[in-house]
Amino acid sequence: MKSEELLIALQTYGLRLESGGKEQGRRGGAGPTDHKALRIAGTTIMVPVHNLASDKSPFTAMPPDELGTSMILKNGKTVGYGRFPKPPEFYKHHSSDGVPFWKIAQLHSHNVLATTVLQNCIRYNDKETSCQFCAIGESLKNRTTIPFKKPHQLAEVAKTAYELDGIEQFVITTGTPATSDRGAKILYESVVAIREVLPNLPIQVQCEPPDDFGWFRKLKEAGADTLGMHLEAVEEQVRQRIMRGKAEVPVTYYMEAFEAAVAVFGRGQVSTYLLAGLGDSAESLIGISRELIEIGVYPFVVPFVPVRNTPLENYPAPDRHLMRSVLSKVGQMLVEADLTSDKMKSGCGKCGACSTLQVYEKKALEVVH
Repeated sequence: MKSEELLIALQTYGLRLESGGKEQGRRGGAGPTDHKALRIAGTTIMVPVHNLASDKSPFTAMPPDELGTSMILKNGKTVGYGRFPKPPEFYKHHSSDGVPFWKIAQLHSHNVLATTVLQNCIRYNDKETSCQFCAIGESLKNRTTIPFKKPHQLAEVAKTAYELDGIEQFVITTGTPATSDRGAKILYESVVAIREVLPNLPIQVQCEPPDDFGWFRKLKEAGADTLGMHLEAVEEQVRQRIMRGKAEVPVTYYMEAFEAAVAVFGRGQVSTYLLAGLGDSAESLIGISRELIEIGVYPFVVPFVPVRNTPLENYPAPDRHLMRSVLSKVGQMLVEADLTSDKMKSGCGKCGACSTLQVYEKKALEVVH
């Protein structure tokens, strides 16, 4: 089984862990939820291990050998080998006010620190407006995080993770508050505090487009290197069905915000998430990616992962043929536009572990050269 095919299949269908070990994966929350990091053939990806799809996955990881390598099986047949990164050292420490660092921020992939500053959203508790795939409240329910991460707590965990584990970037997202800045103010205060202790650590901030685009300049001046504003879905019928509340902000407004943000952060330093598998056609995903690339925005195409305890927990995983067709074309367009992930200073696209898009960037680069 080719490595890129295995990576796509694992992110699509998930992985059963023969030896347990699921306690090290993430349950609930934002970002790569119900996942665990796995390194295969030099590439680290986030693989679902807690959701219902992974329980039925044909893929199994055997207990690691003495070198820490796990055999990956498909229906009992060996298809590859992988390694799970060890828990980071900073998880053993606490903030100055006694909060365990692992409740403040988590290690994503093998070298990325990530956090959700405000662990709630104005839409989350209303079934009519909440994003059907969102599990931001699950980690609060499980008591694996805290409702709000204060600026000094973020600065302390970042400094410790940088010194003990060599993290290379910090991705900071937030649930959307009931304010017109859409969380930009919270992110601003967070970045200011982190910059006081780590002046050079690459940082991405993520929020919905604020009413005042002047926040982009403020975030940049505070020390944010890149900005993420996530579309998730693009076809209007899909947006209305999956994320009715967020769909009140039209795609046209996102595009205006993207143009304004690129003018501040620079070409290739603004990104968005596109969740493949929610119902958008391959043509729609490729089409919006082309528009975004022309603006200078990196379209991070990610396979949708159904998460436990959400309305979409039983939703089918995306077809791997859909993923391959979209990722190969978007990867090619990114190379042709010289907008590849390696040029990003920080962010989910820079990390790349939640998608195999970087694999297709590399394949497209090989053709060019």
